[in-house]
Amino acid sequence: MVKETEIKLRASRATLAALREHPLLKKRNKSGWQHAELFNQYFDTPERDLARARVALRLRRDGEQHIQTLKSRGQSVAGLSERNEWDWYLDKARLDLKKLTDECWPAELAGLDKKSLKPIFTTDFVRDRAEIAWGRGKAKVVIEAALDLGKVIAGKQEEEICELELELREGDPAALLELAAELAATLPLMPCDISKAERGYRLFDPACYSVSLPEPALDAAMTLDDAFAALAWQLLGNSQRLAEQYRFNGHWKLLEQWLQQLIDLRALLGSLGQAAPRASSRELREALDALLEDWRPHVQAGQDDDAVRQAAPEQFAEELGQTRWGLFSLQASRWLLSRAWTEQRNERGQRAGAAAFGRWLARQLGEEIAALPLERYQRQPYDLTEQLPRLERMAAWLRPARGVLDIPEADRLYGELHKLVELANRPADEEVLQARAAQVQTLWMLRGWKALK
Repeated sequence: MVKETEIKLRASRATLAALREHPLLKKRNKSGWQHAELFNQYFDTPERDLARARVALRLRRDGEQHIQTLKSRGQSVAGLSERNEWDWYLDKARLDLKKLTDECWPAELAGLDKKSLKPIFTTDFVRDRAEIAWGRGKAKVVIEAALDLGKVIAGKQEEEICELELELREGDPAALLELAAELAATLPLMPCDISKAERGYRLFDPACYSVSLPEPALDAAMTLDDAFAALAWQLLGNSQRLAEQYRFNGHWKLLEQWLQQLIDLRALLGSLGQAAPRASSRELREALDALLEDWRPHVQAGQDDDAVRQAAPEQFAEELGQTRWGLFSLQASRWLLSRAWTEQRNERGQRAGAAAFGRWLARQLGEEIAALPLERYQRQPYDLTEQLPRLERMAAWLRPARGVLDIPEADRLYGELHKLVELANRPADEEVLQARAAQVQTLWMLRGWKALK
């Protein structure tokens, strides 16, 4: 068994060609580009038991070699994935079920009849690979760079494979993100936290594909630093998966959800106070603000305009064809991986970052409520929009973390606050103004709201 640590970056054919000649890769290329044709057959049961267990089983033909591979459940965060992998070299192109022993086979699939495994889709592509190596401080880094071009085929459905895959062979995983970000500074490379196997399942049965990552496990005793990191990783990872899925099918709701991940991430960044000095997050906030400035009005306009929604996929493709989205995603990943917000903060900031999350959150929400004169906005609902950043900060924390608060009706508090945020985002006609005033009154009277004051 080996542990596979890699990052996948969606590219265009023109970008793949440019990567072969990229000065950074040429300088560090220790092997030259080696060409191979890879034919892969993936197996699962008719009920897709392996997919549900997040296990991938494939048979690959690489030249004259036949390789059976099992990849088990791992962790994948914002494009940087780690999975356990077992490889067996076979004499013939036939699945060897005897290799799938308890040593590698997931316990949750122990009762599965392995004879029910059948081919369900293929991923056939050409790969140009090279060993990229350099010195990083006193340590050596070795990464296999692979340029993949081909197709995923499931029945009569197919999708192009066109990506750069960077796999760590030696060194710190942070080096993967560093190299990816350097390449993405001049080339449109989109972090794509979706494996070739996931794309095959998506073609085979679109309804079985899950976009969202699991909710992070939060508790009141964990530190603010740990809670923020868990939430930010999930928001960033979700935004990458939503961007890929919207690129794939153009469903408007996905674009709305993609924007919401960015709004929530920006809201969290704006509420950490001295736990995250502004200088440490300046570049990240500026990049987020630029994305939100362009896409928030567009999504708001599309809520009531079919023409805007129909034109959005092409406009989003133009966004992905530039460097902005990919570079932001990779720089945010590097920022989170290094916990850059914890660097060079003062003693008060260190204490804030180490504070128990439950106590910090109750205090933070209480301060936000104290600065929000709801009675005024009941009389003057038109002005509520000026409080939108504050409302979004509160909602961004309450949505995932309301379970750590010891207050009554925490779920209802989040639900009613979410309604008010939506109303604050709507154009202020007479009907919306009346709804804002009524929703302010509802929120004001909640027991959870009063408990936090």
